[in-house]
Amino acid sequence: MALDPSNKKATLTFSDGSPALDLPIHAGTIGPDVIDIRQLYGKTARFTYDPGFLSTAACDSSITYIDGDKGELLYRGYPIEQLATQCDYLETCYLLLYGELPSSEQKRQFDRTVTYHTMVNEQMQFFLRGFRRDAHPMAVMTGLVGAMSAFYPDSMNLNDPQQREISAHRLIAKMPTLVAMAYKYTVGQPYVYPRNDLSYAANFMRMMFATPCEEYKVNDVLVRAMDRIFILHADHEQNASTSTVRLCASSGTNPFAAIAAGVACLWGPAHGGANEAALGMLHQIQREGGVAKIGEFIASVKDKNSEVRLMGFGHRVYKNYDPRAKLMRETCHEVLQELGLQDDPLFKLAMALEKIALEDEYFVSRKLYPNVDYYSGIVQKAIGVPVQLFTAIFALARTVGWIAQLNEMIADPEYKIGRPRQLYVGEKRRDVTPIASRGVKHEKRAAERV
Repeated sequence: MALDPSNKKATLTFSDGSPALDLPIHAGTIGPDVIDIRQLYGKTARFTYDPGFLSTAACDSSITYIDGDKGELLYRGYPIEQLATQCDYLETCYLLLYGELPSSEQKRQFDRTVTYHTMVNEQMQFFLRGFRRDAHPMAVMTGLVGAMSAFYPDSMNLNDPQQREISAHRLIAKMPTLVAMAYKYTVGQPYVYPRNDLSYAANFMRMMFATPCEEYKVNDVLVRAMDRIFILHADHEQNASTSTVRLCASSGTNPFAAIAAGVACLWGPAHGGANEAALGMLHQIQREGGVAKIGEFIASVKDKNSEVRLMGFGHRVYKNYDPRAKLMRETCHEVLQELGLQDDPLFKLAMALEKIALEDEYFVSRKLYPNVDYYSGIVQKAIGVPVQLFTAIFALARTVGWIAQLNEMIADPEYKIGRPRQLYVGEKRRDVTPIASRGVKHEKRAAERV
């Protein structure tokens, strides 16, 4: 989307006497203005320097908006609180993909399309068998999602809107099937095929937990909890994995490869592995004495000289309460109540730690509130999802956001292949010396560094 021209300018001046440069300022619908620096290098032979891109808008987008200071998250302008309580996941998918919430007929057709794409090619089973049984589910998912490009060559052209839409439907539909297959493979149980009479979340839970021995009973409370997890993780603006998908797709690669890149990025513990880390922390406290040891644990967290970290609290983006956490907290208590787990030692520990973090001045003053990962980890653990599978479920939920962002970028007439620049700090130009004389030079350099 071309940015609207504006009379607002920012003037960049230089202390070395170079001519000043006027740069356009663009205003979004809401949020901070941005300074357009695209002409900077051409006119000044200088780049900007922004490690991690924390002050750089790499694109313009109309999909998701976050105000970290207010604790606000909007999908296409709709508050996450309203979507999570009034819509289901597939409605949210439709919104992210097409920009508006569906009518009843549009929802019926979209639900049907996704439902009838949930099966995967039978050959996927044989591909899956090539992995070790103890392989991490995210390693398996990275391979499976990338391999979809070998099974669906009719929907790989990024420049064809119809093919992009078909690949979107396939990815959204098949991700639950692939995640469930990855889980079943690790525990040695037979794969469970999807059923077209179940909802998206119910179908996923049945594929996860059903066995041929008995009929799987759908629990509406647990299905609603899983559906909410999907909604709350569906998109989150230009995070690391979304930026990875955009950068990967900017080369023109197929959608399945781009989404596989997002899965791989999400695997990182600093990104999608946060709820796994939070559960790991709770298990560690439990092993060391449980609720009785919380005081010692909190003291270690407050100790500046300690390496103990409080996982699942605070958020890099939200400087206030994570709006998703409030919704997930409600779901967490509903699930524990439904399953009668309020007195389970691990969950009692989790709730005790939550209470301290919400009341202790040390955490309140630093706004270290429990985040969505803290509660979603507890919910999934209670439902029976193994900790190693948490990030794969995150990837399942985020797939629609990745696709929406990819589609938005490809449809933008101004889009170009991503090509960040750098500040080079290595050696200047030098000449190769004969091999016999290199050792002395290397020893001299090593001595200088010491």
